[in-house]
Amino acid sequence: MDITTIPGSRIVDIARLAFTTPGVDFLCFGESDQPSPASARVALVDAVEAGHTKYPPIRGLPPLREALSAYLTTLHGTPIGADRIQVTASGMAAVSVSLAAIVRAGDRVVIHTPLWPNIANAIRLRGATVDEIALTPREDGGFTLDLDKLAAKLRGARAFVINSPNNPTGWTAHRDELATILEICRREKVWIIADDVYSRIVYDGAAAPSILDLATPQDRVMGCNSFSKTWIMTGWRLGWIVLPEGTGDAVAEIVEVTHSGTAPFIQLAGVAAVGDTHTVDRFREFCAEGRRLCGEVLGGLNGVRYAAPEGAFYAFVGIDGLRDSLSLARRLVTEHKVAVAPGIAFGDAGEGHLRICFAQSPELISRAMGRLRDALRAEGVG
Repeated sequence: MDITTIPGSRIVDIARLAFTTPGVDFLCFGESDQPSPASARVALVDAVEAGHTKYPPIRGLPPLREALSAYLTTLHGTPIGADRIQVTASGMAAVSVSLAAIVRAGDRVVIHTPLWPNIANAIRLRGATVDEIALTPREDGGFTLDLDKLAAKLRGARAFVINSPNNPTGWTAHRDELATILEICRREKVWIIADDVYSRIVYDGAAAPSILDLATPQDRVMGCNSFSKTWIMTGWRLGWIVLPEGTGDAVAEIVEVTHSGTAPFIQLAGVAAVGDTHTVDRFREFCAEGRRLCGEVLGGLNGVRYAAPEGAFYAFVGIDGLRDSLSLARRLVTEHKVAVAPGIAFGDAGEGHLRICFAQSPELISRAMGRLRDALRAEGVG
């Protein structure tokens, strides 16, 4: 499979329609309307003025790798040395580089769905087979992962991609579940690519449990993360991978031929962001308010299945009787002036749902959710 045959993003389909329709409330992308932190903005300008505009070290600037090492060691409660950190140009680049390091044409890679579609397409571009295991819907609108079914899927697989907290459902694996997943993957000699980009956007505690809390430096684990969500830096395109011990030079060669490193002035802004704990705490509280406002509207609608997510900043809303979420999402834009992502964008397991990004100002959320409520009632829901 190549770029001409992979399926296009249905999220982007709705976004393009919304961008050409005046007056639309936009809740379609996984992006907040809040500004990036002043700490990062000031550091960026200072870095450019100081002339930090040359080719960077491929592994990443030492100050950023050291800052991430200290941050991650504290976060995960286990030493994560700077020698294990590879800086990348975004979280998606981290996933793509990880796949390039371990996956070859003909391999089978297991993912849980619903899932952000870029990951499955990146696997397909490697010539590998995507093998999906659907999260199990609960009656209350939440989801679980059946670990017995996962164990059967992982026999003979090359890798398992876990995204927890999950985009779009907000499903968040608990520590005992992660311990079981790690045990299965060790036994089956399966690589784990852990997409932890929403690890700090949780509503009970400071961080979600992670495979990195449990893995040793020798485990077949690639821990991918990004500045986009935790520090509200979506457009900066800055991420990293926590690598197994001793693999740094080999992975750096992949980065060299993929995107040749990350702009040094952006990396220095990242150093400032890592030290900005106030932004992390404030943004989590901001998202919690958006989550509350969504719940107030969704909880009053009949025919709607919704459980407040444990993590990430999405409401993944099940609509009774919905068979074509893409068509509904288009009508919501053109007829009701609100843009949300169709559930089918996240795989067949997402059909019948809509994804709402609630990491927005209270004014926008309140107006948009009012429009969505009225639209669903007009569609015969609620």
